[in-house]
Amino acid sequence: MTHLTLETLVSLREAGSEPGAAAAREHLDGCSECRAEMERLHQRVARLKALPALCPGRDQWPRVATRVLAERRWRRTRFAGLAGLAIAASVAMAIVVSGTPRASATAREEIAAAMERSQALESALDQYEPERRMIDGRTAGLAQGLEDRIAAVDQELEMAEMLQQQSREEQLLKLWRERVGLLDALVDVHVTRASNVGL
Repeated sequence: MTHLTLETLVSLREAGSEPGAAAAREHLDGCSECRAEMERLHQRVARLKALPALCPGRDQWPRVATRVLAERRWRRTRFAGLAGLAIAASVAMAIVVSGTPRASATAREEIAAAMERSQALESALDQYEPERRMIDGRTAGLAQGLEDRIAAVDQELEMAEMLQQQSREEQLLKLWRERVGLLDALVDVHVTRASNVGL
């Protein structure tokens, strides 16, 4: 005896009659093996319908978008800081080279030392590559605040260039010291957070 194929059984489950369906239905009514196979087919369909709907995992887009924006902001701040540093370095170098009588040697040496320390901290940050590390929101907020303050100090350094010689050196020394302190704090924020997390 020839039994019904799986394709025929599936077509019998669907509504509507196709040519040859009447003969297949007659066979199904009289054959216990085909009825058992049809019952297994119904059970499979029921189990498949009972499966839970697939849902995506957590939505990661807000986290990715926040990180991309933070990296862009960091690059812009970094570029502005480096541009300000270059301008301030050229101004300080001009002051040191000019050697006017009112300029004290101690102030020039201290400005040069602060500039060297600032450059060393900048290179330490470059080697550390904080923009490639994952940090939490609090650390990112602290780092962004420090970067904004460094950018403000860089702008003040540019404006200090326009002051008279004596007050210019005092202002430059004060600003360079402040910049070094802020950079030192920024390095600490990145290094401390990374060592705490174990990155």
